[in-house]
Amino acid sequence: MKLDEICRVLEGLAPLYLAQSWDNVGLLAGDPQAECTSISLAIDLTAAVLDEAIEHKHDLVLAYHPPLFKPISSLRANSSDTDAIIWKAIRNNIAVYSMHTALDAADGGTNDVLAEICGAADVQPFEYADDNRRECKIVVFVPAENVDAVADAMADAGAGVIGEYEKCSFRIPGTGTFRGSAQSSPTVGQAEQYETVDEIRLEMVAPSTKLPGVVQAIRQAHPYDEPAFDIYPLQPRPVRGIGRIGRLARPASLTKLAALLKQQVPAQAVQIVGDPAARIERVAVCVGAAGSLPFGLGLGVADCLITGEIRHHDALAIERMGFHAIALGHWASERPVLVSLAQTLRERLPGVPITVSEADRDPFQISD
Repeated sequence: MKLDEICRVLEGLAPLYLAQSWDNVGLLAGDPQAECTSISLAIDLTAAVLDEAIEHKHDLVLAYHPPLFKPISSLRANSSDTDAIIWKAIRNNIAVYSMHTALDAADGGTNDVLAEICGAADVQPFEYADDNRRECKIVVFVPAENVDAVADAMADAGAGVIGEYEKCSFRIPGTGTFRGSAQSSPTVGQAEQYETVDEIRLEMVAPSTKLPGVVQAIRQAHPYDEPAFDIYPLQPRPVRGIGRIGRLARPASLTKLAALLKQQVPAQAVQIVGDPAARIERVAVCVGAAGSLPFGLGLGVADCLITGEIRHHDALAIERMGFHAIALGHWASERPVLVSLAQTLRERLPGVPITVSEADRDPFQISD
């Protein structure tokens, strides 16, 4: 498959608009028209992960963390920064794609996987964010015999797409009235005469970026020399945001929940904040570093934050507020998603080998 085909599948699983504004997601390096025959999945694109990809002749490394976070001024092979890894990937015709916070927010992404490991049910996001894609509703009034032609023209220009459906419209019959001036050339009736005509109110949505083309399509397909149409800006749709919160199907003590998680994720050590014997009934899950995000959730004595790492002063705040926390390690909290993501990609990309990197590892080690 071509790389751009694979990128479309990846964007379908974790739409880029779900990512945080500060993040850098999507295709970071590579030729969209290049052939891609195998993919390696990793949390971090390290030198070891890249060497493994070169050895096994992978064409794409899907690195959860973007190795490029901000604009770079140079790509140097001898750099100690990640630009050297990107340089080597390019030299070896290996593309790099990152999902990061888009995958955190997506259905079935990092937070959903960790919530499932916890045994959480009735899981909901911490927050719902606005979909950054701006849409409009276009309403046009068309004679009944011309409505299909106008609707088809609008659809060809990009209107009428809702989720996985296309050519979506709503139609209401009614009566249109007009009186043309002496200089008019009405399609129906005579100039300077009051006329009525059976028309259909045709409604279709369209991305704001497609609006000029849709309006042009209306003018070209509509039988009237001056078609009547209205354009209404739409409020962005709420979409799933960062984090998940849900009730445990089987409440457990803080220490038992921590032990369960240590068994299920590749955590070398687990830290807890709060009363070890506390009965945990609800979990708030945020992979990586939750920061101050959970403090606005109203968590209480039966609640536990599950995350990767917690700052010292945030741990003190958790104690003061009376809830609990488990820190699994940044990498360990994110790594479980790779197994489920690999399986999903095998289903969506049949014939393209998908491998979870064995060289990908936690940079922190436990000393004997």
